[in-house]
Amino acid sequence: MPTDSLLAWRPEFPILAHTNYMISHSLGAMPRRTADSLQAFADTWATRGIRAWEEGWWEMPITVGDLIASIIGAGQGEVAMHQNVSICQWIVTSCFDWRGPRNKLLTDGLNFPSNDYIHHGLARQGARIVSVPSEDGMTLPTEQIVDAIDEETQLVSVSHVAFRSSYVQDLAAIVQRAHAMGALVVADLYQSAGCLPVDVRALNLDFATGGSVKWLCGGPGAGFLYVRRDLWPKLQPAATGWQAHHEPFAFAGGPIEFADDAMRFLNGTPGIPSLYAARGGYEIINEIGVPAIRAKSLRQTARLMALADEAGFPVRTCRDDQFRGGVVILDVPDGKQVTQELARRQVLVDYRPRAGIRLAPHFYTTDDELEHAMHELRAIHATVHA
Repeated sequence: MPTDSLLAWRPEFPILAHTNYMISHSLGAMPRRTADSLQAFADTWATRGIRAWEEGWWEMPITVGDLIASIIGAGQGEVAMHQNVSICQWIVTSCFDWRGPRNKLLTDGLNFPSNDYIHHGLARQGARIVSVPSEDGMTLPTEQIVDAIDEETQLVSVSHVAFRSSYVQDLAAIVQRAHAMGALVVADLYQSAGCLPVDVRALNLDFATGGSVKWLCGGPGAGFLYVRRDLWPKLQPAATGWQAHHEPFAFAGGPIEFADDAMRFLNGTPGIPSLYAARGGYEIINEIGVPAIRAKSLRQTARLMALADEAGFPVRTCRDDQFRGGVVILDVPDGKQVTQELARRQVLVDYRPRAGIRLAPHFYTTDDELEHAMHELRAIHATVHA
């Protein structure tokens, strides 16, 4: 077998020295350089004080967003950083008037619950929420979403990769249909950015949200929002704040006058420490390149499914490469208990109701770790059901 050059990155992630880390779909391993970044934040605050705002802090939601832009195919200055995806989705939906005849918000039945909580909250503003159900809880044929988009649809919200099953949606087809019907699309890239190639501009995607906790190895507190550049002048989010003002330090009262650039999609004072922490993961993903990460992911997830077949564990993940993200979900009896025992053995995976045990190799995962994780899972299952 050819040498796996991506394993050269393993020393950059301290937890890999003592843990079989198969949970990057939930929390990516921390890069060693993150500690240096956080120390740089502390040093800057300690030595520069309030001057740090005019020496780079104020622009960090956009300059750090530039590192995300190069990962998802956006242009420089087109990605704004926020605390999390929920805030990003809230900002997007606040750009629309839901009181008219075009008041339908279409969501997919595999969407992340936090997104749907925001969607259904819009009903009090007149929005009509329509969810396209998944019949098997794993997949959702693209034609079912496409057929549900009509002249009354204002916004389509989909997860690019489903968190429960790692099923990949056809964003190109969804965007094409939505635009033909006069609707816009917001895609949640949380389970794809950093693991699957994404090009938001090639897709002509209107909005994209995501976060750093998972494949991007950027830690919590750093979500991102992309808005198609030609839409900027047309959108005035109600979810806003002083950083979105075109002259924030004029401290003008009354209605906001929005900035002309992507800062119009910001709100209050940014969380600077999280932005420092996130940069290291973004830098590494950019250095490696997502295509190389995807190629390894497809190979290793295929191997995990083969090992599951040998063990007799039902696989709840698409076997077709085109529709499979970076996670393998196994329907293991007593999955929560098995997951807890795996953790005690330093094998980190997770369990989700109505899904199963989720295993996620990343670019730093060895093939031996795949074998070890499945060996331990089989041993625990045999003990529990002895």
